[in-house]
Amino acid sequence: MAMNIGGGGDDDEVVSAINTTPLVDVMLVLLIIFLITIPVVTQSINVKLPSEANLPRQTKPENIEIAVNKDGDVFWNLQLVADNNALVDKLKKVSVLDPQPEVHIRGDQESRYESIGRVVFACQRAGILKISFVTEPASKG
Repeated sequence: MAMNIGGGGDDDEVVSAINTTPLVDVMLVLLIIFLITIPVVTQSINVKLPSEANLPRQTKPENIEIAVNKDGDVFWNLQLVADNNALVDKLKKVSVLDPQPEVHIRGDQESRYESIGRVVFACQRAGILKISFVTEPASKG
């Protein structure tokens, strides 16, 4: 039984080559996983989405300006409307006009969504066909 301990043999050379086989194996597995999952992520139902356009408001005398302040009070052309039923009654009177006037809703930035939603619902109940929301133009800069 002979044993070689730290002797001057040729077997003790330093191996300076990096074994890249495990790296290549991991990269191939990741590539396969990505190729399998990408079609699943990109699948969707084909629908045509509406395009958004901000058009300058055309002020016409027959248009109706409805404003909602931050407290939820509704104003019809600068006059306070008592309640939602009164708003629906006023809207029904103008909905039969030909051509039907547009309703421009000016909602305060701090008003609750519920307050604006009540005005939109009143317009729907009255049969108003065109409702617009008035906003401030985006500041540039």
